[in-house]
Amino acid sequence: MSDTVVVGLDVGGTSTRAAALSLDGRRLGTGRAGGGNPTSHGAERAAGELLAALREALADVDPTRVRAGTIGLAGAARLLADPAGRDAFDRAWRDAGLRCPYDVHGDALVAYASGTASPEGTVVIAGTGAIAAQVRELRLDRVADGHGWLLGDAGSGFWLGREAVRRLLSDLDRGQAPGRLGTAVLTELMGSAEVAPRPRDTGDALIQAVTRRSPVELARLAPLVVTAAVDGEPVARGLIDEAAAHLAESTARIRPAGDASPIVLGGGLLTGDTPLASAVRAEVARRWPDAPLCSAGDGAAAAAWLAARDLPEVTDPGALHALLLPPTS
Repeated sequence: MSDTVVVGLDVGGTSTRAAALSLDGRRLGTGRAGGGNPTSHGAERAAGELLAALREALADVDPTRVRAGTIGLAGAARLLADPAGRDAFDRAWRDAGLRCPYDVHGDALVAYASGTASPEGTVVIAGTGAIAAQVRELRLDRVADGHGWLLGDAGSGFWLGREAVRRLLSDLDRGQAPGRLGTAVLTELMGSAEVAPRPRDTGDALIQAVTRRSPVELARLAPLVVTAAVDGEPVARGLIDEAAAHLAESTARIRPAGDASPIVLGGGLLTGDTPLASAVRAEVARRWPDAPLCSAGDGAAAAAWLAARDLPEVTDPGALHALLLPPTS
């Protein structure tokens, strides 16, 4: 089986990662390029980044050895419904020397597969946005939130940033001096923590500073909330707890009570030792005490595993998962 190679790509708005792996678990090549989300960057530019990542990953691999591939990206359904976009990706695939078929899956499914081989379970993702999804037979079944910054994404990085600004504005309305989190937010957005003699003037200037930028840029304030929460700042701790409750509530919309299938936590705010990850884990343990908790891992390797599962020589997908993606629970 070691002669067979599979390729996986984890395509995001800021980076594209590719991996070429053999079925005995060897990583034969990796590649990285710029953001390849066709919704954000357009199909042609996205396909160019896809090709760059593939070429790097296959630099020392004969492309004819590659038997299958999977591309995971946000907005997969939009790509599949766009003939021009799919043609651009097809060309990139061929230009990399690949002649095998490839599948396209949503990034939520790839994140789920990066944490567990179980065909049934739930994935909860919190980064700039937030989404929860139920997985059945390794396909996305039901989805909650992921509605974008204007209508949803409760508990996301955007949500944390917006709520931090709202708390600061509330303090200024009351004529109160900002706390530690408010001071950090004010400095980040205004370049100074100084408050005008009439605090409302500072509030008005703050609003102008926010509205001059793309709304989603509020997500860049999330690290300030995280840092303040680690330091025990009360407002930040409260926001983290609220965000965790929102994420758990989104999950409860699509996951039955008592479900004992795995829950995978993904996204920058839920992987690693973060306050939000800890708070969500506590909420999940309270609501679904029998569910194994896993952290999302290598998305490109997970995409490669999804590609390999249907190959005739793969008789034990679970064992292959353990080879390609060591357990992260």
